[in-house]
Amino acid sequence: MTSLNLIGSSPKFRALLAEVARVAPVDSAVLIQGETGTGKEVIARAIHEASPRRNHRFVALNCAAIPGALLESELFGHERGAFTGACTQVQERFHMADLGTLFLDEIGDMPLELQPKLLRALQEQEFERLGSTQTVRVNVRVVAATNQDLGQLVAKKLFRADLFYRLNVIPLCLPPLRERFQDILPLTAFFVAQFSARLDKVIDSIPDEVIAVLQAHDWPGNIRELQNFIERAVLFSPGSVLRLPLDLRQTVMQKSESVPRTLADADREHILETLEQANWLIGGQQGAASRLGLPRTTLVYKMRKLGIEVRRRRRVRPIPQLADEKCHASANY
Repeated sequence: MTSLNLIGSSPKFRALLAEVARVAPVDSAVLIQGETGTGKEVIARAIHEASPRRNHRFVALNCAAIPGALLESELFGHERGAFTGACTQVQERFHMADLGTLFLDEIGDMPLELQPKLLRALQEQEFERLGSTQTVRVNVRVVAATNQDLGQLVAKKLFRADLFYRLNVIPLCLPPLRERFQDILPLTAFFVAQFSARLDKVIDSIPDEVIAVLQAHDWPGNIRELQNFIERAVLFSPGSVLRLPLDLRQTVMQKSESVPRTLADADREHILETLEQANWLIGGQQGAASRLGLPRTTLVYKMRKLGIEVRRRRRVRPIPQLADEKCHASANY
């Protein structure tokens, strides 16, 4: 996963990676939902690389980038003479992804009239090329992604309900960057190294005040926006220390002033979130200190400094289950 640039250690990102590891070995359809720039294709590739299909092709298709009239041909191919200008047979994306994974990005933009044919291909693993009556059979895992609310599109009759349910077998929700501010430092360091090499510049220091400004921004464009921002920062830094361009720094700080946030606030929120996940257990292998990579005494000191009071752990009592309920529960994992 490191080769796929899956960078981050925030609780929400670690939970996402755990879900990826769980769903990768099976062939069920996956629907990845998240804001623009959150890395939906990167997660789709991670699922493919961790699956038994890793030795076969990962084929990506952006449904919003191709006109509706040509999208059917891209997905299912066409025979020579199927329509004006069809001079040769075209191999379809479904066939190219046979035994591998087909990633359908921006699935919410797929025309309604094409959705029944996609539904049949998903359910039956077969289809016909345009201009042909011969059935083509394939073995493809489909991973779809969207930055839209497909449930609302279904309610507005802009997306077929049966296709939505067929795609939404395993839903994955990608957290926006503003909810994983702990990952901004490692992401920034990664992008600085990447663009330093590409632009032939030496950047060997990232000041704390730069990270503070970056963590205070809400990043509506998410990781893609941060990536572009760091590329410009590397380009305009006069020396070996990363500097934010004046216009960009002012823009970020102006936006940040509307929602004041300090590094102490961020640290306090991170510790509280980890304590909740650890059921307020501080020490031990499953405790918050271990999850944060800190000695127990250091965490206790930080909690006192940030005004975090120790709470009593909640006792979780087992709920009795009938035998058939236990079997049903185990079958869902």
